[in-house]
This record gives sequence, structure tokens and C-alpha cells, in this order.
Amino acid sequence: MKAARYYGQRDIRIDDLPEPQVGPGTVGIEVAWCGICGTDLHEYLEGPIFCPTHDTPHPISGETSPITLGHEFSGVVYAVGEGVADIAVGQHVVVEPYIIRDEVDTGPHSTDYHLSRDMNFIGLAGRGGGLGEKIAVQRRWVHPIADSVPLDQAALIEPLSVGYHAVQRSGAKAGDVAVVGGAGPIGLLTSAVLKALGVTVVISEVSDLRRRKATESGVADHALDPRTADVAAEVRRLTGGRGADVAFECTSVQVVLDTLMDALRPTGVLVVVSIWGKRAEFDMHKLVMKEIDLRGTIAYVNSHPATIELVESGKIDLEPFITGRIGLDGLVDEGFDTLINHNDSAVKILVSPSGKGL
Repeated sequence: MKAARYYGQRDIRIDDLPEPQVGPGTVGIEVAWCGICGTDLHEYLEGPIFCPTHDTPHPISGETSPITLGHEFSGVVYAVGEGVADIAVGQHVVVEPYIIRDEVDTGPHSTDYHLSRDMNFIGLAGRGGGLGEKIAVQRRWVHPIADSVPLDQAALIEPLSVGYHAVQRSGAKAGDVAVVGGAGPIGLLTSAVLKALGVTVVISEVSDLRRRKATESGVADHALDPRTADVAAEVRRLTGGRGADVAFECTSVQVVLDTLMDALRPTGVLVVVSIWGKRAEFDMHKLVMKEIDLRGTIAYVNSHPATIELVESGKIDLEPFITGRIGLDGLVDEGFDTLINHNDSAVKILVSPSGKGL
């Protein structure tokens, strides 16, 4: 089978690999669609970060580079291993792509397995990836989805779960006002969760395309261009001078972080969703004087079932956020290059590893 493998910085190759072994307790999935994530772009430009090096194996997977990329994916079950009785061949599924130590409690009541020692991700630290034609995944991390959800849209459930967990971390509730810094995929999908919960959403974004996506998709009530609007002042105007209840930083850009601090009301909550590759400056005096609650968030924890329900019930429509569909051979030139150098022209680009979806 074909798979896109990460060898190192700016070095991704399409290799021919043996199909995975579907062993006891695992599920064999033929990948339908896989999204290109911002994390993949960081690995390509600056890595290895989450990916292991050539000579340092990941402590759980035991794998070194090269590894197959891709952690936002959907597919169809083609085989089930011994002991798997609750998933059938032909079923549509998505994957919660964790690599976690066997001794960690990942049960339905756990709230912290995503913070466990050496946690990493399928498609970044080994165990195959969604940018291969097939993959075998432990049953725990496989989530069935209704056939009524198109498989291309289903590939966005993983990043939507990131937004779901971020909203959970914020404590946002119906009637609140949220300001979201950045309308990339995570900013838009976080906004989608907020709207599904009845929150008024204000997005700040420089890209004309992404602002249009925010309003046309219905996930933002207001989409502001920070180059021409004073975002904090406009948020205060929209809230009668009070400020936003919650804010989500989805860019890893300093000026966005500063703007969100200004836009929040006293005792508001600021959630940092983006992965920062550098230290940020922070106005601690403002945090103290406004009693801002600053919270980090990473990935998701037992978030997929509730996220899938939002999609299956029709409360969230993922179709508007798909702006490109490509084959594996176009991964770098049509996918990575577009998202790195022309990201104002795209939101989520999906890859069909087998080409069947094209």
C-alpha cells in the first residue's frame, strides 16, 4: 500500500509499505479521508517535534522516523481482530488517535489520560497513520459513526473534538459571548461547538476567505478584520461595554493574545488552544487587575462520543470547512504548500490515500 512518511524536516516521501497486520484487539481500517493538520505543517517546517528522530525511538511506540503521517481520518472497517465483537466489517469509523501507555486508565470516566506521561499520537509517533491506505488501530480508539455522516466530513471529527474539549475547558454556556482569535480550522470548529451550545461568537481573522467561511457557515455572529477594526473595542460595543465572557486563542500570535486579554470582561476566561513554538509575552498586571482565568487545553479526553453526537444530530455541519480534496501524490505540492504559503485561500484540505474518493 502507499503511505506518506515523515523522514525529517521538509522531507516527506510516498513509500510502498506492507499492509498492516490486524492482530487481536485491533480493527483494520481502510482510510477514506485524512485531513492535513497544523501540527503536520509544524513537523514539516520545524520538526521533529512530536515525531521521533531517526535514532531516538518514541518511548511507547518504540518507533523511529520515518513514520506514516496523518491523525485526522475516517474510514471503513475491512477486518476485525480476535476479541473484537462490537465492530463489524463495513462499518464507518473515526479514530481518536492516541498512543498511551497500557497502564493508564483510559476508561469512560477518565479526565486526564490525554495528559499522561509520554502521550503522543498515531500518525505522529508511529503505529501507522491516516496518510496511508490502511491502518490497524486498537479497539479502544475506534469510534463508529452513522452512515448518514459523509466520510469526508467525518475526517473533521478529530479536530472538532479539539474544539469541543476547549469549549469544555472554558465553561462557556448558552447566552455567553465568546471571542475567537483566528478562523483557521480549529478556530472555526471551536466556534461551531460554541454556536451549537447557544453562545454568541465574535471571530477575529485577517483572511477574507476565512471570515466569509465563519459567517456563511453560521458559526460566527460577527467576523472582524483586526487590520481595520479595533476588535476589543468592538466586542465591548457589542456587549454594552462589558466585554466577552470567554476567549479562545487559536493562532499562536502575540498580538492576538493581547487583543483577547483586552476584549475579555473582568473575571473572564481565556483558553489557549494553539500550540506555541516560542515563548509568549504576557501582561500579568492585566491578568491580575481583571482577575482573568487563563487556561490551557490540549487535544481531547473522552470527547469523541459527544462530538460525534453533535454531528450526527445535525447541530454541526462540517461540509463548509472542506476547501480541497487531493490525492496522496499531491500531498506536499497541493496540500502542504497551499496551507503554508497560501493559507488565506484554504481551510481544511483532505487527502484520499487510495484516490478512491477523488
